[in-house]
Amino acid sequence: MKKNLLSWLALHITSIFLVFSCKDEGEVYINKNSNAEYVEFWLSDESESKIFSKQTTGVDTGRVSEGIFENINIDTNQIYQEMDGFGFALNGGSAMHLFNMDQSSRSALLNELFGDNENSIKTSYLRVSIGASDLDEYPFSYNDLPEGETDIGMVNFDLGYDKLYLMPILKEIIEISPNIKIMGSPWSPPVWMKTNKNTIGGSLLPEYYDTYALYFVKYIQSMKNEGIIIGAITVQNEPLHDGNNPSMHMTSSEQASFISQSLGPAFLQNQIDTKIIIYDHNADNIEYPISVLNNSNARQYVDGSAFHLYGGDINNLSELKNAHPDKNLYFTEQWVGAPGNLYGDLRWHIRNLIIGATRNWCKTIIEWNLASDENQKPHTEGGCSSCLGAVTITDNSVQRNTAYYVIAHASKFVPRGSVRLFSSSSSTLPNVSFLTPEEKIVTIVLNDSSNKINFNIILDDKDIHSNLNAGAIGTYIWKFNS
Repeated sequence: MKKNLLSWLALHITSIFLVFSCKDEGEVYINKNSNAEYVEFWLSDESESKIFSKQTTGVDTGRVSEGIFENINIDTNQIYQEMDGFGFALNGGSAMHLFNMDQSSRSALLNELFGDNENSIKTSYLRVSIGASDLDEYPFSYNDLPEGETDIGMVNFDLGYDKLYLMPILKEIIEISPNIKIMGSPWSPPVWMKTNKNTIGGSLLPEYYDTYALYFVKYIQSMKNEGIIIGAITVQNEPLHDGNNPSMHMTSSEQASFISQSLGPAFLQNQIDTKIIIYDHNADNIEYPISVLNNSNARQYVDGSAFHLYGGDINNLSELKNAHPDKNLYFTEQWVGAPGNLYGDLRWHIRNLIIGATRNWCKTIIEWNLASDENQKPHTEGGCSSCLGAVTITDNSVQRNTAYYVIAHASKFVPRGSVRLFSSSSSTLPNVSFLTPEEKIVTIVLNDSSNKINFNIILDDKDIHSNLNAGAIGTYIWKFNS
């Protein structure tokens, strides 16, 4: 007994010495008894001037006890939502900048973003606008008519301007990543369907509910004919923000009526299996999607609800999940304001989106927007003039910005079909864990304190331990031999 006790003490004293004498901050240690096949560690740390940088691994120690290290416990028996993907909004302006690059530069960037290779961040989800967003050159729809004219049968429907930049870029992306998932969101219907006949604000006239539903059907069918599958649509981008250009105001009762009376039946009649997702606005008004889903006629057609975080608290989303547990949640938009604060913005987005939104049931994390130029153009008159792209494209040169690294910390390692696992969390070490289809464990950890933290990540009798400086973010990918 005495000999065993001395051996135990020697092992743990050695472990502690190795941890605190290591010269390389943020290095991973693997328990030699853990049957680890490998561990990867990717780090973003302002204090070390590292951004999404792969670190050295392989130091062999045992677990350090509680009180010395904090513990993050993972439980593979507690499984939550299946992930649909991580990605960006590919608006018309983003597509224009990509299209205007020379072929070799564009191909290199698209493969870096969407490829299935060692150098890619493996983006798996895109959100596009149905018609113009405010980051297009000007407002447009797919059925713009002279004043006073209408087109109830959508005879004049045409994808129009999107044929110039967006669709060619989407086709190149699909060539690289055939299984990419795409969501479409409208900022405004054609103005002749609206109360104020304007691209800004106004509401959808009830006499055009069926016509607008047909507009969605035509859009999905026309994109499919071009080889572009729209897997989901939201009914209206930011329905309570009607000052953007374009935009439209839509109350929860209007949204429920439109879905139940027109959109849902139109999809059913035309055998459209594209998901219908409601709300698509901030976390400060959970009652909006709850009230739509409380409408039994509407909810039968609805897959789930989408959120932004320009207002409210990300934890509010679980209130909706509790109210309607059979419906899905999606995070569909968050911007970074130019010129941005790379590490400060990264910390906020990792805490609230990659960790916060996924821990509150979201199946997607989508950043706004994929690309802009050095002046954050184009945008409509009245549209966002300071939305920093995930990449800034100047001619053929590319600068990677905050949103690129936010998504990369997850998308490179958490493919579609991964499931979120239970992991213990704290205010100082917020984190999220996933189990991938390849049975890898991916844990994303933020040190949200002002001091360096040493911690264990523990799964049953297997463990790794590491440390992060204040504000640093680590993505840990580990797999064990069976």
